[in-house]
Amino acid sequence: MLTPAPLQLGAAAAGAGYAGEVALSFTASKNPSDMIRDYLKNEALSMLTRLGQLQPFSLSTPMVSAAGPSNEALRAITNHLVSAKTELRQKVQTYLAQLRGEADETFGNAAEAQAAYAVLKLRFNNILDQLDIFADVLTQRSEHQTGVWIAGLDVVATDALASQEGLYEVPPVMCFLERGHGAAIRRARTRLPGGDYNPVAIIQVPRERMIGSGIASSLIHEVGHQGAALLNLVETLRKELKNKIAQAPPSQHIAWSLYERWISEIVADFWATGHLGITATQGLMNVVSLPRYFMFRIKLDDPHPFPWIRVKLSMSVGALLYPDPQWQRFEHLWQQLYPLEDLEQDKRDIIRALEEVMPEFAELLTNHHSKYLANRSLKDIFPYKHRQPERLRELYSTVASQPATDESDLPPSLTFAVIGQARADGRVNATTESYLLSRFLNRWALGRAESRGNLN
Repeated sequence: MLTPAPLQLGAAAAGAGYAGEVALSFTASKNPSDMIRDYLKNEALSMLTRLGQLQPFSLSTPMVSAAGPSNEALRAITNHLVSAKTELRQKVQTYLAQLRGEADETFGNAAEAQAAYAVLKLRFNNILDQLDIFADVLTQRSEHQTGVWIAGLDVVATDALASQEGLYEVPPVMCFLERGHGAAIRRARTRLPGGDYNPVAIIQVPRERMIGSGIASSLIHEVGHQGAALLNLVETLRKELKNKIAQAPPSQHIAWSLYERWISEIVADFWATGHLGITATQGLMNVVSLPRYFMFRIKLDDPHPFPWIRVKLSMSVGALLYPDPQWQRFEHLWQQLYPLEDLEQDKRDIIRALEEVMPEFAELLTNHHSKYLANRSLKDIFPYKHRQPERLRELYSTVASQPATDESDLPPSLTFAVIGQARADGRVNATTESYLLSRFLNRWALGRAESRGNLN
């Protein structure tokens, strides 16, 4: 056991920095206290050595310049990891000083010293976990062509997150691909392993959706989760919906209660619709198209709307923002694909209640006001007025005829909306759609690389 007296490791060891420390062997001639000190000292020095080997991504991740993340994202990640490493290095050096008896507080016994080392080790593993999160995003960009497409998706996501009215500061965004049909986001300013705040928004999009206009639906839905958090939309809408529940007749309570429970996912879908119009709904239809059992799997405690009603909500909001006969056509198609006949009566009753108040709910959602919106309505922070179906149809010829080397004046999310509208109208097939979007993703990635001076 360590003695209560300060632990002395010798003048030579005490005066050297961690890089100059010499590992001490454990010999039979050492007394138990010396062996404990030397063991813990070497473990701490080993941690510092491994910490020093963690290189910034700019030195360790190969990718073509066009596939790189934005300067803002790379800078935020680098600064975050440098700060975490610096913090841990200082704590380890303080720990070594305590072992040497040079600090105001020293360890009184072996268990106390070991417990302090264990905390340092946990923190080191937290930093490694964070490093791996960012590495998974960045190393994928070394894949031929895929890396450039992902960089193009970064540009689309940043465009869809840009505040129309300067209502918040836009965080850096990075995308990556993952297997499966679902998307996800690790929002900026949420907690990473170890409790640190995430400096960038990391969006996972399904690889199986590359490349079609549906990828924008998944991508901008996840962007919507970030935007909703920045504007406190879930909190303010939930408050309004609770008031609505209190005022509604009992027959409507279940419908309004479910909309209140689902509001986080509904707002994210709204964000996609506000930028993409019918493209968002088409993409959603593709994402949630599952065997019939799952389409009507209603769980009253689930924060996600069941798939069938989620598409109907998207159509209801879309028809409100972008009046056009196409919504009726797609609604008819959806009900033919998943008819309500033979559905259990209790489920049909819930669906009927939800559809009964759906128009009123869509109005409440689109016209929602709060101080975080500077008292604007929610719909007015989106560019929907300039993305009406007829306007998108007019723009398609311009978009389709642009040479691959031209710079487009259209925002990336608008370009996706134009091509998706053409797909909904039957003007393009899937092959042409994929070709056009691939061309634009390459262009946006290249344009960003040129703007930051990474290309000759």
